Amino acid sequence: MAEEDDVTLVTVPALERIAGRGQVWPLMAEKYGVTNLVPPWKSSLDGMCDALDHEGVTLPLLTRRNDEDRLVHEVYPALPYPENQLVALSHSLIARHVIDEEALAERMRQVRARLEEA
Repeated sequence: MAEEDDVTLVTVPALERIAGRGQVWPLMAEKYGVTNLVPPWKSSLDGMCDALDHEGVTLPLLTRRNDEDRLVHEVYPALPYPENQLVALSHSLIARHVIDEEALAERMRQVRARLEEA
């Protein structure tokens, strides 16, 4: 793999902060008394991966899956599934300039603010 294609060499501070918070679904579900073992955002994640795989232009299927495998094992090994898949996809999209890290971080701030208001 060429070094410029190695997404594990790209640091994404916004995702590193998220990974370090320990806000994984089993803990959050227990905290809020949710009994569903599947996070509510998992179906959206699956849909996003399916759309990316189907389109195949922005991020080819094998590239996305290879990125995910490497990131899950090398960068985010402490995160459980499916959080590791979500963070790895975000990392790959940022590293490959499909999405902007600051735009993602701002959107996460907006969502967190709405959740904390409730």
